[in-house]
Amino acid sequence: MKKIEQYGWNDSWQEKITTSGIPGRVTLEHKNLYRVVTNHGEWLCSLSGKYRHQHSGTEFPCVGDWVIVEQMPGEEKGIIHQVLPRTSQFSRKGAGETTDIQLIAVNVDLVFLVMSLNDDFNIRRLERYLVAAWDSGANPIIVLTKKDQCVDSDPFIQQVESVAFGVPLFAVSVVTGEGIENLQNQLAGSRTGALLGSSGVGKSSLINALSGSDKMLVQDIREDDSKGRHTTTHREMVLLPSGGLLIDTPGMREFQLGDYSEGVASGFSDVEELASSCRFRDCAHHDEPGCRVQEAIRDGQLDAARYQSYLKLKRELAHMERKSDAAAQKAERNKWKQLTKDYRKRPVKKR
Repeated sequence: MKKIEQYGWNDSWQEKITTSGIPGRVTLEHKNLYRVVTNHGEWLCSLSGKYRHQHSGTEFPCVGDWVIVEQMPGEEKGIIHQVLPRTSQFSRKGAGETTDIQLIAVNVDLVFLVMSLNDDFNIRRLERYLVAAWDSGANPIIVLTKKDQCVDSDPFIQQVESVAFGVPLFAVSVVTGEGIENLQNQLAGSRTGALLGSSGVGKSSLINALSGSDKMLVQDIREDDSKGRHTTTHREMVLLPSGGLLIDTPGMREFQLGDYSEGVASGFSDVEELASSCRFRDCAHHDEPGCRVQEAIRDGQLDAARYQSYLKLKRELAHMERKSDAAAQKAERNKWKQLTKDYRKRPVKKR
């Protein structure tokens, strides 16, 4: 029987328990049902009515969460009563004009940012992933897949190193096995990693190579544009034979940021450092005298496209902040409107 220690359980998690029940980890999430592994087996669990009433949105369980469950008598099912406080949280803004935040993976030690060495390679997309990874509380690792299909990977690696300062980088091939053992070593000691990247970059193939099985369904990449078909439609945690865990996620070609102001500062530390060296504290980095940013662009120290990417992300964050404030104000107005309506409906007591 699987022991939850294999899934990363330790004394620090034990200390976070505030209710009675059995600890377990969410390994699969699908339509408000959760597969939870415990020391007594794997149970299909749902939220208790009390928890569902008192919590919402990102407070609901996600793959990677540690939860406290109660087993239903005589059944391989359970009820979730508590979600333990998280150590890391990787999320993105929901699709469309909503300000809602969508959880992708939680309680991960490492975020594997996966791109393939073909036409799908996009350094600007990698910058966005890095911003969210730094903000999540987990450590990013960049994985370049399909090395066997790339004649010369050095130009790709140089591009990555120009934006991912100090981030570990692995170029791998599931066909030849190159680099696979190095990735396995990163997850030693029951560490948890999450694979993030666009469809078709080889995430499912990577899990199969790391686990030595064909557990994850794999689809071929489209030949006309090197873009992948969606293979993974849900999040799932896989226990690797060599130790460690991996969470696969649905492919994300478009990645809209949430509130990642700290992540921008970490992901673009080179730009932020230059900006702090400008002659004027309120420098707009256009044509002001003593602007270190524009000087670095002219000297080739800072890539102009990278600076434009930085500005775009800052604009998105500002837009998200304005929308969040507007949404909060609207919710407050609606609350008082409803209270007023309820008050007016109350019967008037006769004296």
